[in-house]
Amino acid sequence: MTRAMSRFLRRFRKDEGGQLAIEFVIMVPLLFTVFLTSVELGIYSMRQMWLDRGLDMTVRLVRLNTGQVPDHDDLKDMICERAGFIPDCATSLKLEMRRVDPRNFVALSQTADCHDKSQPVLPENAPTYITGQEHDLMVLRACVTFDPLFPTTGLGFDFAQSANGAGQAQMTAMSAFVQEPGN
Repeated sequence: MTRAMSRFLRRFRKDEGGQLAIEFVIMVPLLFTVFLTSVELGIYSMRQMWLDRGLDMTVRLVRLNTGQVPDHDDLKDMICERAGFIPDCATSLKLEMRRVDPRNFVALSQTADCHDKSQPVLPENAPTYITGQEHDLMVLRACVTFDPLFPTTGLGFDFAQSANGAGQAQMTAMSAFVQEPGN
């Protein structure tokens, strides 16, 4: 019995037939993690570009329509209409608009006022959405929360852990405009 066992172990030690399986088991999860992370980053970049585009086009429209300041819901609808690649935009977009004094500039806070999708979006009379008067410099920041594509892998896992604790990633875009005088 011991002789058969020692022969088996000697043959097993000399045989190199299973070495590729070990490399496969070690390397494939790493390669899949890199692949899924690159897909997640590509989707995130595309969503960021569409959010920036939607916000910039909306602010341009607000600047050109002098004297008419859209309310919170109208601005939100205008941004969502132009930001085509944001999932569930109407319920996940949160807007902050504040008057800024150009001579005594105070920046917005570093953390954006995002919300959990399970909570309703604050209405236009919330303290974070303040419409300005004529000739006021206004800063508008949009924040979107969304579920990562791969929440358990690579970058999606980091997004889900660092955002708002609800497993959602968030992104922001900011733009400024001057409130034109009315007609």
